[in-house]
Amino acid sequence: MTTGTGTPSAPPLLVACALGIERLALRGGTHGGAAGPVTVLRTGMGPQAADLAVTRALRVPGMPDAAVIATGFCAGLAPGMHPGDLVVADRTRDHLGHTDCSGVELLAKELARAVPSRVIHTGTLMGSDHVVRGAERAALHAGGAIAVDMESAATLRSAVRTGPRPVAAVRVVVDAPEHELVRIGTLRGGISAFRVLRTVLPAFVEWHRSLLLPRR
Repeated sequence: MTTGTGTPSAPPLLVACALGIERLALRGGTHGGAAGPVTVLRTGMGPQAADLAVTRALRVPGMPDAAVIATGFCAGLAPGMHPGDLVVADRTRDHLGHTDCSGVELLAKELARAVPSRVIHTGTLMGSDHVVRGAERAALHAGGAIAVDMESAATLRSAVRTGPRPVAAVRVVVDAPEHELVRIGTLRGGISAFRVLRTVLPAFVEWHRSLLLPRR
């Protein structure tokens, strides 16, 4: 867990990812201008690990009001997706239900500003407890999802169960129907996704800051 300090009185931002390589990418970014403390949490892989880690993190003193963003890599489901594309969830969904995301248009706008060369897809982000490939990937897309990962749905469900707060999920496509990878980091698609993930933290910070502004 890595913390950067901003304005002490502002609610913090918790950015949750599963893998060490994802945390490495996020730590290589910048969060200057944050409205409050920014914590990058590595949860470990899978929905159960994400649930446990996020629930525990939000019980730490000073964290109960934190906004939560689930991030990292994902598998794209829609034809035409490419490694390095961004997915901004309007909801996350798995077999336990769905969680609606906060400030989706704002977050997509900030990401477009931060990473202008990348395509941004908005839609349902599906949760799975295993790596999805082939026919199962096509079936999830037919059911309305645009991407799938193992932790986002559990992360956001745990966050809102612990207390009301803004939540969001942003994933970088590491493989897609026409670009399946064998192992992250070994092929060009994995490297491209890593580079994009390094750039997203300022957009997360601006989303968080904007949600805290008084409504007029």
